[in-house]
Amino acid sequence: MATRKLTMAQALVAFLKNQYVERDGQQHKFFGGMWGIFGHGNVAGVGQALLENPDFPFYPARNEQAQVHLAAAYAKMNNRLRAFACTSSIGPGATNMITGAAAATINHLPVLLLPGDIFARLNVGPVLQQLEVAGSQDISANDCFKPVSRYWDRINRPDQLLMALPEAMRVLTSPVETGAVTLALPQDVQTESFAYPEEFFAPRVWYIPRQSPDVGLLRRSLEWICASRKPLIIAGGGVHYSEAYDVLAQFAAQTGIPVVETMAGKGSLNFDHPQQAGAVGVTGTLIANQLADQADLVIGIGTRYSDFTTASKTAFQNPDVHFINLNVAEFDAVKHAALPLIADARTVLEAWMAGVGDYQVSADYAAQIRVGRAAWDEEVDRLYHLNTTGMPAQSEVIGAINEIIQPKDVLINAAGSAPGDLHKLWRSREYKSFHLEYGYSCMGYEIPAALGVKLADPAREVYALVGDGTYLMMPSEIVTSIQEGVKFNIILVDNHGYASIGSLSDSVGNGRFGTVYRSRDARSGRLEGDYLPIDFAQNARGFGAVTFEAHTLAEFRQALKDARQADRTTMIVVYTDNDFKVPGYASWWDVSVAEVSTLPSTQKARGIYEEARRKERYFFPK
Repeated sequence: MATRKLTMAQALVAFLKNQYVERDGQQHKFFGGMWGIFGHGNVAGVGQALLENPDFPFYPARNEQAQVHLAAAYAKMNNRLRAFACTSSIGPGATNMITGAAAATINHLPVLLLPGDIFARLNVGPVLQQLEVAGSQDISANDCFKPVSRYWDRINRPDQLLMALPEAMRVLTSPVETGAVTLALPQDVQTESFAYPEEFFAPRVWYIPRQSPDVGLLRRSLEWICASRKPLIIAGGGVHYSEAYDVLAQFAAQTGIPVVETMAGKGSLNFDHPQQAGAVGVTGTLIANQLADQADLVIGIGTRYSDFTTASKTAFQNPDVHFINLNVAEFDAVKHAALPLIADARTVLEAWMAGVGDYQVSADYAAQIRVGRAAWDEEVDRLYHLNTTGMPAQSEVIGAINEIIQPKDVLINAAGSAPGDLHKLWRSREYKSFHLEYGYSCMGYEIPAALGVKLADPAREVYALVGDGTYLMMPSEIVTSIQEGVKFNIILVDNHGYASIGSLSDSVGNGRFGTVYRSRDARSGRLEGDYLPIDFAQNARGFGAVTFEAHTLAEFRQALKDARQADRTTMIVVYTDNDFKVPGYASWWDVSVAEVSTLPSTQKARGIYEEARRKERYFFPK
């Protein structure tokens, strides 16, 4: 057998650059390259290997957590058919990646993490940045990755790669198991050599299957659909990953069944599709939440039924409601005591189209959907055009973005008050134009994600909508965008603090405690002094971005147009009125309120909370 003598790190890179995926007859490389920051734990091993392999691109990042967010966004934009690897040094460099790993795993996005580790031979320990545990010498800080990784391994010998890498690829390319995969790389082993079989480096194609459903369950699901009077489809992220947009649109049009969307499923149908009823749940539209309340059959497609989608189990009040869950993961398919169709979304939708015959919803139900949609369109238009004379409301900012940017442009968001407003108000006009990370709702995601999305589809203009709180957590990849010549646009909404949590604090009776950016008052000792004089535009300008400031809606609209013409990353700082909030619409979120308090505001909030909780439901098999 022919062999090639390589260091473990050289073999790792040689293997990764020859991995391919194929779905529906289309084949391409799986890895777009590797992101990393070097230190003593990876510079001599992985760093040297990347230097010898210029055909496997390396990109230096500014923050280890950010590079994982970037990689996850790249995978999401590619419908999980492409990915990045991320490397770090031992210690803080490695543990910085844990938050990104959790976000990737929760959102089922493939990212390969390659943190440096302690010496496998142990004799020189404790090495710099080593976490010591008295009860074992086989534990390092990298063990913290275990609960947030879908696969975890430590490569203590060079030949372990022969078993670990194929397992890593199996998980990364699995529609069910995918998420963060962590291979901890002891720094001494990275540089040790082994005679690897030549065939280990041969190009390998990983086929992404479209799983077919059980025939009996498919037949029963058709019976349930045809017998339903008020069916409702909940479109989740699985619609995107299955690329089932067109067939979902056709099935909804054929049957008249309305479609509502989760955060991850937003954009499954264009906003003007006749069966598009918009966002559902805590941040849902009025018509969507009314339909969910009345539905006798809920058809979940690629959703995990988060508390935001189910309004903390208060959304489905019909006593006779049944659930059909179409999902590649059994874990999610059986939720709510559903009829589980463990299969690919597009495959089943095509089967349903052929099997429902001439079934259509009733004329009365169709009229309810039509009237509700029209009323909601009027409400969105109202919130887009409040005609404020001073600082614009956030809904007006969203409206201006939606009306000025192009249909194929991509808007990114993850945390703060914007996700709820966007879920309700954003009008998607093109598939993959709305990119919301809400599985983890991780502050700091948006700016690195913009870089990942732009690398995934360079032809699209990309916009990251962030609050001032989110921006302060992770602006560093602006520098990386300048380094790589990859332009995107940041829209920073300055409302002097944490608007979302401030509103939540109000709702539980805490009066926005600790959520506003103010200086400490010398007399009271509380953070109730002047607003902090933060110059966000100057900060971004120092990183190399082109910056704009907008105090009115007209100035903001002009800044959007000017930013599009810029030749490098831009940031628009728009100052908003934090007092105006987009209302909630017939929904509720379970956030516990203190049962005992001396504050009248908290006592009142507790009474409202106890009343709302009475609507929470358990679901059992029918």
